[in-house]
Amino acid sequence: MTRALFGRVPNFRFGTLRLRIAVLFTILFAAVMAVVMLLVSQSIERFGEKAASGNLSANAKVVDEILDLRARQMLGSADVLSRDFGFREAVATGDSATIASALRSLRSRSQSGSAFVVGLDGSLVEDGSGRYPPVDTIWGPLDDGGRKGLMRFGNDFALAAASPIEVPDTVGWLVVTQPLDAREMDRLAELGGVDMRARVSARSDLPEWARGTQDGEILEGRGENDHLYHISRLPALQDGIEPRLVLEHSLGEALAQYASLRYLLAGVIAAGLALVIALGFRIASGITRPLNRLDVAVRKFARGEDATLAVEGEDEIGRLATNFNGMVKAIAEREREIIHVGLHDGLTGLPNRKLFVQQLDEALSLRKDDDRVLVAYVDLDDFKVVNDTMGHPAGDALLRETAAHLRKQLPQARIARFGGDEFAVLISHIEPHSNLTALADEIQACFERPVDLGGHQAVSSASIGIAIAPGDGEDGITLMKHADLALYRAKRDGKANHHFFEPSLDEQARRRREMELDLRLAIRDGGFELYFQPLYDLRADRLQGFEALIRWPHPTKGMISPGEFIPLAEETGLILPIGEWVLREACRIARDWPDELSVAVNISPKQFLAPGLASTIMQALSTTGLSPKRLELEITESVFIANVDKTLGTLHSLRDVGVRIALDDFGTGYSSLSYLRSFPFDKVKIDRSFVQDLAGEGNAHAVIRAITTLAEALGMDTLAEGVELPEQMEILRREGCQYIQGYLLSEPLPMTGVTELFREMAHDKKRRAIA
Repeated sequence: MTRALFGRVPNFRFGTLRLRIAVLFTILFAAVMAVVMLLVSQSIERFGEKAASGNLSANAKVVDEILDLRARQMLGSADVLSRDFGFREAVATGDSATIASALRSLRSRSQSGSAFVVGLDGSLVEDGSGRYPPVDTIWGPLDDGGRKGLMRFGNDFALAAASPIEVPDTVGWLVVTQPLDAREMDRLAELGGVDMRARVSARSDLPEWARGTQDGEILEGRGENDHLYHISRLPALQDGIEPRLVLEHSLGEALAQYASLRYLLAGVIAAGLALVIALGFRIASGITRPLNRLDVAVRKFARGEDATLAVEGEDEIGRLATNFNGMVKAIAEREREIIHVGLHDGLTGLPNRKLFVQQLDEALSLRKDDDRVLVAYVDLDDFKVVNDTMGHPAGDALLRETAAHLRKQLPQARIARFGGDEFAVLISHIEPHSNLTALADEIQACFERPVDLGGHQAVSSASIGIAIAPGDGEDGITLMKHADLALYRAKRDGKANHHFFEPSLDEQARRRREMELDLRLAIRDGGFELYFQPLYDLRADRLQGFEALIRWPHPTKGMISPGEFIPLAEETGLILPIGEWVLREACRIARDWPDELSVAVNISPKQFLAPGLASTIMQALSTTGLSPKRLELEITESVFIANVDKTLGTLHSLRDVGVRIALDDFGTGYSSLSYLRSFPFDKVKIDRSFVQDLAGEGNAHAVIRAITTLAEALGMDTLAEGVELPEQMEILRREGCQYIQGYLLSEPLPMTGVTELFREMAHDKKRRAIA
């Protein structure tokens, strides 16, 4: 506000802060008082305008009431004559002389301006004054029942009252008028409490800026800003005149009486300004002394020195010193907390990735020529299972317990947590002839142990990737990258093991990135094919259907095995679009097969747990027209781990529409029997490992017999995978297995092979029919 009034505040550079405070304080007070003066002046002006507007509105009501009173008096006089028997007889008989005499007498008695009679036929008899409007402009309002209003004779307006003449039906109207000329309007204006002018004007005669005003609106005149106008509508007994009562009041005269208040206010402000100047210097002196001490303390604090102020008194200055001392202490404490939070994991208290990188760089910079530095990346095995089955609090407890155990078992190491279930270990100053394998085994042993989580036992293990400086890299970035590659290799090799970095891992990572890009291109361009392996019914001795198997004919690398790209697709999430494509394509192709043949499609755990699987399956069936009973979905028991209730709900919804569900790789998991009891599968697939053991002397026969007996008792079919020898098929037939698949029957066939198989089947059927 100060700048708005005075422009840019000058940068005073006096010798002392005391003088600057006093001068600036005075300027600020003057600016505030100027604003106050401006606001008060505007308020006085608005108050004067409001008072003048109120007076104008009140006088308008007075004038309206006077006009209405006069109209009622005139109407009373007219009613007396219109009801006179002799007058009505004269009107009825058309006695113009008698009517004119009566009208003159009425005009004299009522001191009106004119009187006349208007007949139903539009005829007019007047009193000889010659003051009457055109009959065609007043006949309509009179016929509509108008009793009071204004009429216009030339440029003059007159107040009029009309009384119907009934004998007994209405034969005409008696109209009495009283002129509203300038002299009459001046007399009315004098009756008000303020100096004003009054006039009656047609709406069309008003200035352009006043024609659109609302009834009773008050406005300032355009070009005459010192006048207020009150414009209100008056009733009319004549078409097309739209009369308006216009009251005009001088705003300048109304505001003149408030001018003395402005002078009084200016005098008070001037006296206050003089007092402020005197007090400003005194106040400035009291402020600058403690500020000088505060300035010295702040400079010390900026240099990192101990900065405290002596507290003198309990006033604002004393509290300022106390708060400054508290601020210095709080800032120092928060800096320590911020540094700790920014460099440590909130759950375990271990260093985070940022601090670990700093520690690694420091260790590498201090490494002697023959010393080695070990970096290990650790990923807890099956941590997600703990979270899903025991809850996130149990997972957090496992992480905290693991961190505490690592600190205890590896006191020579620096431990960090990178987030999730990932840890890192840094061991420096390793002598050249130290046994690195034994050191890796020591780290591995820290994780291979049972952990008690609130009364529940969890088996802990970890996959570990290790990189050694200087052989695997001489800088932190390279070492961490190589340790990550080694971890990836360890996880691929299985759980609870470690792997040292090898140069070949770099090449494997490059190939993995290339394969991921190629996978995305294949998904986009439709670069996959479906092969089909026959499923054979031993009891009916016929083909029962096919299992759909995806193949990837790479444009430059040839046919890539699913064992290579499916794990990568699972890791990257690309299995979802690939799985949807397999489902749709298998349904589309199977639609054209004979009706007794079904198609089996594998559903991955990630695909099963993704939202919308059921709708995707139903959309594939409806789009292709394949009957739901001809589609069989193969799942593994791993889909039950995350959310058993949700999994069972999805399976039941699919079964309800007719889709068959098969449990794949039965016998290789931990809980297959409990899942068979929880959900009525249509088919159980016996893992190929049991089929291969049939040729040996083990207990494979008993296992097969137990599975087929259990499945039959539960109303489920059995299918054996990987059948390659006739002896295996005969044993399976003897042990009650209903379906088989494997290379003994056929390897997976492309679509051309399936078509050829159908032709051979048709030919054999025809030949048997002829025989």
